[in-house]
Order: sequence, then C-alpha cells, then structure tokens
Amino acid sequence: MSQDACEEFLKVAPQFKLGKLVTERPHPDTTDLSLLAREDLPGAIACLKAVDDKALSQMRGYAGKIARLGSDIQTVLRRGNRVFLCGCGATGRLSIALEVFCREGMMGEASQDRVVGFMAGGDAALIKSIENFEDRPSFGKRQLLELGFSEDDLFIGITEGGETPYVIGATEAAAKYSNRKPWFLYCNPDDRLIRLVERSASVLGNNGISKLNLQVGSMALSGSTRMQASTVQMAAVGWALIHGHDREKILSGLVRLREFWDGLEIAPLADFTNLEARMYRDKEYVLYQTESCGVTVLTDTTERSPTFSLSPFENNLLPGDSPSLSYLTLPQAHDPASAWRELLKRSPRCLEWPEVAAFTGEEFFYGFNLDSNCEKRRRQKTGSPHHHRFIVESTDEGIRWNLGPTDWDMATGTFGILEKNLILKMLLNIHSTLVMGKLGRYESNLMTYVKPSNFKLIDRSIRYVRLLARHRNIEPPSYPEVARLLFEVKDTIGPEDPIVLKVLEKL
Repeated sequence: MSQDACEEFLKVAPQFKLGKLVTERPHPDTTDLSLLAREDLPGAIACLKAVDDKALSQMRGYAGKIARLGSDIQTVLRRGNRVFLCGCGATGRLSIALEVFCREGMMGEASQDRVVGFMAGGDAALIKSIENFEDRPSFGKRQLLELGFSEDDLFIGITEGGETPYVIGATEAAAKYSNRKPWFLYCNPDDRLIRLVERSASVLGNNGISKLNLQVGSMALSGSTRMQASTVQMAAVGWALIHGHDREKILSGLVRLREFWDGLEIAPLADFTNLEARMYRDKEYVLYQTESCGVTVLTDTTERSPTFSLSPFENNLLPGDSPSLSYLTLPQAHDPASAWRELLKRSPRCLEWPEVAAFTGEEFFYGFNLDSNCEKRRRQKTGSPHHHRFIVESTDEGIRWNLGPTDWDMATGTFGILEKNLILKMLLNIHSTLVMGKLGRYESNLMTYVKPSNFKLIDRSIRYVRLLARHRNIEPPSYPEVARLLFEVKDTIGPEDPIVLKVLEKL
C-alpha cells in the first residue's frame, strides 16, 4: 500500500519540488541554530530575534501595495459587503486570527462581523492539521462557496509559498464568481514560481487576480513558514484592514512595530525556554492558560505538532490518542461550546462533508475541550500529577507570562490588538522553536522531525534526507529512490519518530 502511495506521489512530484523557492531554502544566518539552542541560549534568542527584525525591516517597501489592498477592502466594507480571508495551515490560522481580532474590536464595531476567515479543513484544522486537504484545489472552491461568498464580496487568498493548491483553487474560484478582483498574497519571487510551479504560473498570469508579493527571505527554521512569512502576511492584511488606503498610516505602523521589536529586551525568554524544555525532559506536561490571547497561543501550540513531529492535541472522543506535551485551557469556560465561542468570538464553522466529516465535523471538533476542567482530564489521561500552568495574558500595560516561579511583564505601550498579538506571536515562535531545539528536534536549521503529511512536506522530507546525507559524506540515492524509502519507513515508525533521521539510518 505504501509503495502504491509513493508511486502516486512520484507522478505529481515535479509540481511539488520546491527546494529552489526562497521560503524553502535554509537561512544563512541560522545554520548553527540547533547548537546555539543547546549551548548558547541567549545567542539563539538574539539570532532568531534578528531574523524577525530583518523581515519587519523589509516590509517598509511594501506599504504602497498594502495600501492598494486596503483601498479595495475599504470600498467593499463601506458598501456593506464582506471580506473573505483564506489560507492553509499557518496562513489559515492567521486568517481566522484576523477575523477574531476584528470581532474583538480591531476595526471598530461597524465592520467587526464582515470579515470572514477560513482555512483548509474548516475550524477543526485550527487545532489539528488535516492531512492532504491542502493538496486539493477543488476543496478551496467548495469551502468558499459554501460560506456564501457572493459577487460583491472581496476574497484575499494567503499562501506563504505561493503554491498551495487549496488556496489557488479558492482564489481562482473567487475570480470567476465575484465582480471584484481577488487578491493573492505570497512570499516568493514571481520568476521562480512561474518557472517551477505550473499552478502558481496560472494564478500569477491571471489578470483577473491582484497580487501582493511580500518577500522577506528564508525562514529562520528552514521551511517553517509559521515564522517570518506568516508574521509579515498577518501584519500586511491587518494594517490593510485597519488603515485602508492610507499609505502613511500603514508605513508609520510598520516603522513603529519594527523599532519597538528592535529595542525590545527579550533575554527573559531564556528562563521560560529552559524551564519548559526541562519539564518535557522530565516527562512532565505544560498547560497553557489564557483569557485574552486564545487564538494566538493556540496557533503556536498547534503548529508545534506538524513542525516537530509531536503528538497533536488529543481529542476526548479518541481515548487512544497519545497525550500532547502541551494543551490549552480557557479557565472562564465551563464546557467545550463556551470555550470555543470564547476563543473564536462566534460559533464554529465545521465541515460536515461525508468524505471528511469524521475529522472536520462539529462532533469531532468539540472533542478538543479547552474548558476549565482541562487539567483534571489531562491528569486522568496521563496518570501524571505534573501539569504546569503557563499563563499568557494581555494586560493594560502589555503582555504577561508566568510559568512556575518565572514571571515576565512586557510593556507594549499604546499598541492595539493587532500589534500586541504580532509581538506575542513572534515571542512564542522563538520560544517554541528553541524549546524544540533544546530537545534535539532539528539539526542545524533543518526540520529533521518534519511530518510528511502532504505533498509539499513529503518533498521537503526527501530533500532533507539527501542534504543531510551529503553532510555525512554519503552520496544519496536518487530522488525517487529516497521517496520510496521514505514511504517504506513511514509505515514502520511512531508518530513522534524523526522520519528524516530514520531514513538516513537506512542509508
């Protein structure tokens, strides 16, 4: 069976060989990241902070294009219509997060319910990655139309690499069904996408689609677009929503955030990173707790699973699920429905399609219970008394973290909802990446524990096997041979095993 699946992959592999894209290439400034995480944590923190700083600096050149996007948003909202934000994986979560921020007042009350964020797999994918969904462009079109997208609405498709089939399918559908040109956001050079990826060439060559290219270089952890790419895309769309066509306000916001980040002292992060990594090494668990930052904390903790081959958040309907290292609780919620309503600021939107409802439907979704009894259930499931609360809250002065004896209060001045969540996102990205570095979950800056759950990640796994083989002075087999070996190994390892390293062992 695995070899049948491999042969099916190899038939389409030319359209998923993405190693020459900038967002997939190793960052030259982080080649020692795994060593720094283990032996020089302050140096690792400074290194990752600097990569974010460079990405924010590069955004200044995009203020005019962001204003054009903002102008289209402004026109649609003034006429009483809706803006749809669509993504997959990290960009899907940022699309939903931006809707949540709007419902929390980011744009004022008049427009707060007219921004619709959705992602491949529906709301259930917010907390657990759904395999293969993003490889289907027809699913993007189907989900968009079922949400009631109309000819007077505006669509914004967000894909870090510019090649995600699901987002491309939804974008091309929007171009067909709406009187308004949809937008397509991405972070790779046009010429490379056009030359390497046929589906990207199709959307980039479509004059009925507006494009916004937000190149900021390679990711701090190779291919981990949950980091810099999703940060700049969230910032761009967020400022377009807030400021509309006002280029000067957008530019001012960019400059102010970058200057704040450049001057922010984040050395206290080391204490939290060391402490959380020690807890996991000691077979203990962490329960993130928040009343005010739910969607941002959930995004980071969810994305640790596919990035580092960790057990995802367990579902209460599946007692055989392995417990995740961390979980999220909203202490003011008393049942699953109130927890999710508090986090999303609306009722969930789940997919009841017969072919996928088992893992995208509402019943399954509510099996992820984030309410106030979360710790009690986790203690029963794990048989462990060691569940440490990591409190993350937005305060009037800024952001507060607490884990055991360690406290950190960060002053963020007069920043609004968007900027505070962007700052928190970058801090959590750095923190979780370095926790995983201390646990040996990547080598150099390569995701050796990547989960090959879709065609793009299968390609990434094959590339990393071949690259690390050369680092070990082994001449790797051909791409198809490594692919077949990877599919063979995939069926024999556990959910937390490093498939890249296991294939290397075979070599």
